[in-house]
Amino acid sequence: MHHLFQKGTDNAAPTLLLLHGTGGTENDLLPLAEIISPSSNVLSVRGNVLEHGMPRFFRRLAEGVFDEEDLVFRTKELHGFLAEAAEKYDFDRSNVVAIGYSNGANIAGSLLFHYENALKGAILHHPMVPRRGIPLPLLTGTPIFISAGTNDPICAPQETTDLEKLLSEAGASVQVHWENFGHQLTRSEVEAAKRWFEANF
Repeated sequence: MHHLFQKGTDNAAPTLLLLHGTGGTENDLLPLAEIISPSSNVLSVRGNVLEHGMPRFFRRLAEGVFDEEDLVFRTKELHGFLAEAAEKYDFDRSNVVAIGYSNGANIAGSLLFHYENALKGAILHHPMVPRRGIPLPLLTGTPIFISAGTNDPICAPQETTDLEKLLSEAGASVQVHWENFGHQLTRSEVEAAKRWFEANF
C-alpha cells in the first residue's frame, strides 16, 4: 500500500496509523498527528481504491452504501499491511492507534469489527457503522474516541449512536464528542481528541 512512515522520538508512544477521507492522500492527516502525539511514529496510508480518481479505502455502491465484499477484502489487506510495516519499520504492532477521518475512520472501524487486537485504540472522526449484523471480536477496555456533527449530512447522528452502542457492547471504552457542525473536520474536535489521547495513552 502507498504510504509514508515517520520515525518518532518516543519508542513507548503508540504508532499513529493515519487514514484519510475520500479524495485525500497520505499527507492529509499529518497535522493531526503533530497535534495529538508529536513524539509518535507515524504510518500514513493511502487508500487502494479510486472513485472518479479520488483515493478511498474501499468501494461503495452509493453515498452511505458500502460494498461489503470489498470492505472485508480491503480490511484484510490493511490488516496484513500493518504486520508487514511493523516488521519493516521496527515498531510494536500491538501498540498502534488509528486516526481516521470519514472513509478512513470507516476502515479503522472495520479493523475493530473484524480483528481482535487490531488496534490499541482509535480516533474516529465522522465514522459510520462499517457493517451490521456481525459478531464483533472482544474489545475489552479498548479506548475509542468518536467525533461527530449533529448536522452531518453524510453521517447521520443515529450512525454515531449505533456505532457507540456496538463498540461498547463488545467491551470498548467509547467517548463521543459532538459538534454542531456538518461533516467537516474541526480544530475543536481535534483538540478534544488530543485531550482524550493524553488521558488514555
